[in-house]
Amino acid sequence: MELDFHYSSVASITGAAKTWGLPISAIVLKQQAEQMELPEETIYRQMEANYQVMAECIAPGCDEHLKSTSGLTGGSAFKMRQVSESGRSLTGSFLSGALYRALAVSELNASMGRIVAAPTAGSCGILPAALLTMEQEKGCSRRDCVMSLFTASAVGMVIANNASLAGAEGGCQAECGSAAAMAAAAIVELAGGTPGMVEHAIAIALKNILGLVCDPVAGLVEIPCIKRNASGVAGAFVAAELALAGIESAIPADEVIWTMKKVGESMSSALKETAEGGLAATPTGRKLHELVFGTPRQGGGCSGCSGCSS
Repeated sequence: MELDFHYSSVASITGAAKTWGLPISAIVLKQQAEQMELPEETIYRQMEANYQVMAECIAPGCDEHLKSTSGLTGGSAFKMRQVSESGRSLTGSFLSGALYRALAVSELNASMGRIVAAPTAGSCGILPAALLTMEQEKGCSRRDCVMSLFTASAVGMVIANNASLAGAEGGCQAECGSAAAMAAAAIVELAGGTPGMVEHAIAIALKNILGLVCDPVAGLVEIPCIKRNASGVAGAFVAAELALAGIESAIPADEVIWTMKKVGESMSSALKETAEGGLAATPTGRKLHELVFGTPRQGGGCSGCSGCSS
């Protein structure tokens, strides 16, 4: 089986999946096994280990007493989980469950816990929350959830090759936006959608987050980053739901990715992880910086950011 596709475009990947009549995850796994000269099961087990780390983030991330190293954040996942599991959520256990899982992984990251950068630490809660919610709420098998990570990874590779995954280059659209697109693709495949639907979900997820700035308060990946992870997983489910209903994006996914790159390039440096603009530059943002570091905010630069994708 010769898999003639590459990671320079979403269209190439979805086209190959259509040609071979296989899910995107299956062709990505086969190609990776061929390129690395390893059995498919070995590659699968490596991805399964990533999924296990994601799953193991939820309980510690929901600890009522969890606090970030800075002391600025922690405890939001606990509160959201309480609401979700008590039946008091406005949106039911499905969406509220995704929200608390996204918060849990993000808050664990802020407290220097062990996470999977998916694709970055700053956007680490979106993909795990989407897949773990599909497993818990929709009964998707663990194997299918692990396989969907190959689909998500392929989307991330295309974005990395054509735009950026880093907030310092493209703003938060490059981090939470990319993660939302990856998650939307995985959700659609898990729900039985076609490769074409996956492509539209990617486009819709990215379109809905274009232009989002990266403005971490005190230069730390906590405020507003953690709550943007919750918003990102919600956006991923919105995009997936629309695509699964047969709603198409008028602009192809690859053109949306190109647009994200251009928007990032035109964005002020003050809005790309420097903590010089946006929410970081508000009076409260500056007070929080002084609270953490003991000195007023001076000039540019990132103050101990944990959200880079390096």
